[in-house]
Amino acid sequence: MSTTTAYRAARTTARLDSLVADVREAVGRGLPPDLTAYLVGERLAPHLGTPDLLTDEQCEGDPECYRQHVLHAEQDGSFSIVALVWLPGQRTSIHDHVSWCVTGVHEGEEHERRYRLVPATETGGPGRLVATEDVVNPRGAVCGFAPPGDIHRVWNACGSRAISLHIYGADIARLGSSVRRVYELPADR
Repeated sequence: MSTTTAYRAARTTARLDSLVADVREAVGRGLPPDLTAYLVGERLAPHLGTPDLLTDEQCEGDPECYRQHVLHAEQDGSFSIVALVWLPGQRTSIHDHVSWCVTGVHEGEEHERRYRLVPATETGGPGRLVATEDVVNPRGAVCGFAPPGDIHRVWNACGSRAISLHIYGADIARLGSSVRRVYELPADR
């Protein structure tokens, strides 16, 4: 999976600072991952689509592959906020994640295909992936998940740029990516 990452002490906006404080409060409750993701999603939704959330630099894409801008990584490693900028046709590989995740579409729309892993013990071969759901997430849509069961592929099928915010329960500045594993098994669809 190829992506470019931009991270240095990210410039911030007052709205992004507010989002960080809201997420810090939700994560600080110490709830199970699925409940944390739900609360974080509630905190993210009001910020999506607002013109004062991201700087112009944080909205820049890369013509080669989707671009990841790390906007915030909490000092204790408990969460990170990332903006992903997708130019038309850009996509991820099929993958899963290192932690819970909440995504929200800030601009454009994202397409997602979710998969279920059928282990080799059930297939008698190398195992395979079965597509379980196709989702189109328009501007303002929020979804969340927690491993296991978070295997998916995301892409921009529109003719214009898409930007999504991803909040992970991990330090993405340190890890470089939220991806735990890339799947290269046969997949339906």
